[in-house]
Amino acid sequence: MADLTVRVGDLTLRNPVMPASGCFAIEYREALDLNQLGALVIKSVSPSSRAGNPTPRVAEAYGGMLNAIGIPSKGLDYYRECVLPPYTRYNTPVVVSISADTAQAFALACEQLSLPEVAAIEANISCPNLEADGMAFAMLPETTYQAVCAIRRRTRHPVWVKLTPNAGQIAAVARAAEDAGADAIVMGNTVLGMAIDVRTRKPKLGNVMGGLSGPAIKPIALRLVHQCYRAVRIPIIGCGGIQNAEDAVEFMLAGAAAVQVGTASFRDPGVMQKIIDGLQDYCQETGTGALRDLVGQVRLDPHLSDRWLRFAQQSG
Repeated sequence: MADLTVRVGDLTLRNPVMPASGCFAIEYREALDLNQLGALVIKSVSPSSRAGNPTPRVAEAYGGMLNAIGIPSKGLDYYRECVLPPYTRYNTPVVVSISADTAQAFALACEQLSLPEVAAIEANISCPNLEADGMAFAMLPETTYQAVCAIRRRTRHPVWVKLTPNAGQIAAVARAAEDAGADAIVMGNTVLGMAIDVRTRKPKLGNVMGGLSGPAIKPIALRLVHQCYRAVRIPIIGCGGIQNAEDAVEFMLAGAAAVQVGTASFRDPGVMQKIIDGLQDYCQETGTGALRDLVGQVRLDPHLSDRWLRFAQQSG
């Protein structure tokens, strides 16, 4: 049997496969053994209650789906008392995901969820920042740095910072997160999109625009992971369109230490176990003794590699 363990900062995971926040619920225990996953990432919680976006919230798209859920939440107290406990009964690290609309709110929420039963905190700074006219924290290096610094001052827990693929300076944003004290980067989130019903001439989402996820965004997500890998020293968790073991291997070769699975679980709730099994098969077929040895091992032509590095630095 190949060694599937990976390290994300100080955490050792039994394998690199975990759910993406917002694409997983405790009910998935009926479809797969949660003790077999690398980690359990829970849906994002906001410090105060909010209803989320108007309906409809989901629409089909070629090669994926659009969603504009709006991160509905019943607040931190309800989260600690009712949402978190069922996940902590498994022998799998629990990662809480936090969304907030100011840097200070992020920091206070991270402090309150720095609990012994929580292995790491995922700060979803892809969400709107009220202090910057609603633009996501992770759109700019400056606001990324400010948010992560505020969080880092309030917690000693490992902090994974979730970035957005909609940023134009992804390498600089990733470096800002690292410089501010992030322990890992989650790259990334959904790509902003839109769909229109040609019969009614109305947007298919109640919020007009939403996030595109699924196989359609995989090439973009893969590129972003590789750019971040070339820019920072901390681990990267890849996310975007992963639906089988081969996809997961691609992300690891591009530089991801671990991966998150989102949209694929809506179609097949047991897909993460299939990916884990497929990774074991891949290692046996290719003679790979330890899966973590694949991280960043994409084979680039040396001349193209130098040119790509210059391009990444200029664009980031």
